[in-house]
Amino acid sequence: MVFSSPRPPRRGIEAFASRDFRRYQLARVTAILGAEAQSVAVAWQVYSITHRAIDLGYTGLALFLPGLLFLLPAGHVADRFDRRQIILVCYSLQVLCTGALVLLTRADIHTVLPIYAVLFAIGTGRAFSGPASSALIPHLVPEHHFVNAVTWGGAIFQFANITGPALGGLLFTLPLTRFIPDTHLQGAGIVYVFNLGALGWYLILVASLHVRPGRMEKRAASLKVVLAGFRYVGAHSLLLGSLSLDLFVVLLGGAVALMPIFASDVLHTGPTGLGVLRAAPAVGALAMSLVLARFPVRRHAGVRLFVSVSIFGAATVIFGLSRELWVSLFALAILGAADMISVVIRGSLLQLATPPGMRGRVSAVNSLFVGASNELGEFESGLTAQWWGAVRATVIGGIGSLVVAGLWAVWFPGLRNADELSSAALRTPLVEDAARESA
Repeated sequence: MVFSSPRPPRRGIEAFASRDFRRYQLARVTAILGAEAQSVAVAWQVYSITHRAIDLGYTGLALFLPGLLFLLPAGHVADRFDRRQIILVCYSLQVLCTGALVLLTRADIHTVLPIYAVLFAIGTGRAFSGPASSALIPHLVPEHHFVNAVTWGGAIFQFANITGPALGGLLFTLPLTRFIPDTHLQGAGIVYVFNLGALGWYLILVASLHVRPGRMEKRAASLKVVLAGFRYVGAHSLLLGSLSLDLFVVLLGGAVALMPIFASDVLHTGPTGLGVLRAAPAVGALAMSLVLARFPVRRHAGVRLFVSVSIFGAATVIFGLSRELWVSLFALAILGAADMISVVIRGSLLQLATPPGMRGRVSAVNSLFVGASNELGEFESGLTAQWWGAVRATVIGGIGSLVVAGLWAVWFPGLRNADELSSAALRTPLVEDAARESA
């Protein structure tokens, strides 16, 4: 397997010396742009049919449910079969689903049920491709470039996450009929066709990867094998502490769901201010990812993780107390930057501390924690805001994040003392945990 180019890599972009990593990230940014643009079109199309806000919520539910239903088999499949082939199959399903959305748009349907069915199929593809994609990254770069790869992966995601919705809105309003009078495509249909092109380019690039990880898990499917990811995480405090820390901090400190209330009733900035507020965390995260690419986390990873989580909680409190737009934007940018540090460290811990044959199932467990924190976090924020008001709920949530960081630092000393981000350094505590359990 050839990782690097003949030319020595420049500092900060070491991961891009690997041909397969370059191609995969180019494919990934294209796919995210298409998916984010498509999400805008789907939301607009659903709302234009029903004019009910609850139906927008159902679109998210249709995408989320497959991840919950297929969590265990998806992790096993990622370890049982060639991860590259799994990704190709899943994204081929995405092509069929987006093609179905094009046909539904041309048919000018007046019911949203077929759209929900397509979204469920898209969510099913994502449920299986997610663990396979996460577990594929360590095969694309040498281990000493892996942290840099995780950092750039986060930067690329933030860039596409910021740009994709804007691109979707632009394409949606494109007056294509002025240039092609006989076309039946307009609005959502144009966006779906764009996503078809993005998915096709994604498949071409992924198919061109040289890496062939093959089968990692040799055993046939059984309840014991399928549940191995949960047992592995539960048996090793380093991983359990990392995943549960993210779960509870995001659950308590999620201020994003309440931003419309802050924009309207607290800061009095209207829709324009809401758009800027929503972009601020991503801008902070993108800026921090570029800094980390140049100055990576090399030592004291556990301490840095807890410091970043504490900064996240403190920034949430400042945002909740702020009555000035610039202060709120600054707090959100710091919040996003701190979260990016946490994402890079936790992503590196997850993959480097897990044996290659277990990475699919452990990544599936991580997907459950991330999905639960995001989905339940929005529910928790809405519920507490209903009880206490948006400001008080946000401040209490930020304080709760600080409390969680303190408690986890005491309860998970292995995570706090994690130092170098390498498989040799991180798996030694796991072996010691296993030895203590068997004694």
